[in-house]
Amino acid sequence: MIKPPFEYRVQVKEFHLDTFGHVNNAMYLTLYEEARWDFITQNGFGLERIQSDQSGPVLLETTVKFKRELINREFITIVSTPGELNGKLMVINQQMIKENGKVASEASFTVGFMDMKERKLVSPPNDWLEACGYNQK
Repeated sequence: MIKPPFEYRVQVKEFHLDTFGHVNNAMYLTLYEEARWDFITQNGFGLERIQSDQSGPVLLETTVKFKRELINREFITIVSTPGELNGKLMVINQQMIKENGKVASEASFTVGFMDMKERKLVSPPNDWLEACGYNQK
């Protein structure tokens, strides 16, 4: 069972822009990551926990689609939902939604859970899956 999507609202700022006056392609990844950190932190699996446990998420693959431009001072909502869960790997799907409801970008992130001491992927613990939106109860 999957929990409702997590929503993260952010305003596009000048430092996000390229010379054309719209969001630079690399900044999309930064904004998506900001949203992911926000929801895992709110769900009890933030940086302190990851550093303490010496285990946490690593990105293995990223696919981003750019559909509509984002411009300066525009507000967007980044919607994050858990996708396929297969053994040690999971997918997190994210979308950037403009205030008019149109999708500006879609991204899919394949994530593994890494034991930093062993330097290898391990099966994700239930509380990590719960933090990502999978209802483990």
